[in-house]
Amino acid sequence: MLPSWEPLWPYRAVLAVDARNFSELDSKGMQQVNADIPPLLAQALSASNVSAHWERRMFGQHTGDGYVAGMDPEVLPALVGCFPDALRAALARRRAETPAGPPLQLRASIHVGPLPTSGLGVPMVHTHRLLDDDALRAVLNRANPEITSTVVIISQRVYEDVFESGCLNGDVLPSQFTRHLAKVKKFQQPAWIHIPGFDWRLADPDIFEPVNATDAVTEQSKVPAPAAAQAAAPAPGTVNFSHHGEHGIQAYNLFGTGRGQR
Repeated sequence: MLPSWEPLWPYRAVLAVDARNFSELDSKGMQQVNADIPPLLAQALSASNVSAHWERRMFGQHTGDGYVAGMDPEVLPALVGCFPDALRAALARRRAETPAGPPLQLRASIHVGPLPTSGLGVPMVHTHRLLDDDALRAVLNRANPEITSTVVIISQRVYEDVFESGCLNGDVLPSQFTRHLAKVKKFQQPAWIHIPGFDWRLADPDIFEPVNATDAVTEQSKVPAPAAAQAAAPAPGTVNFSHHGEHGIQAYNLFGTGRGQR
């Protein structure tokens, strides 16, 4: 007798977004942001040439301060290559149309995996864990909201599927993503962070992966630094831009990784 088997659920590309500082808004402001997010996503996905897939989205639902939905996995090349810049453009238009209010900043996560039509499953949980990562929050907490309106994190699976397939849509480069170990509760998986328009070569490569204390002390002893710089060593997870010139090392901190406000 042949063994029984069950088919695997269809693979879904899962897109989730979350608004920064949502809890600081009054009730009217919360309602406005909640109402604005789906049209913003529709604009960005239309500009990414996947509006038809968005109209057929599965398990789409508001999350209070955000939105989550599933689409066919064939949209992944567009979600990675086109969507981040398109979302930034949509947010810029919103800012221009409503200059009196605070700029809206959105975090976004993209993952893929087998999910039923209800959307309930491990890939959905992992999508939200990526969205809640401290480093992702830290980027927007420290960024100028007039300049940086969105930051995107994609799972290792999405990164491999898109960049190794050679099917990427848009002109984004793999080097525009920086690898990061996402840690939220018991969740811990490698992921990739993308800030539209940002060149990661301008930042410390250990931006989200701080070296251990022993390595840091050893490395510091190799390069002489001014007394002021030695007196205040950067906290783990900070970003330091350094310039080596005739006056020694000049550096300033860009942002840290403590949990910020939503």
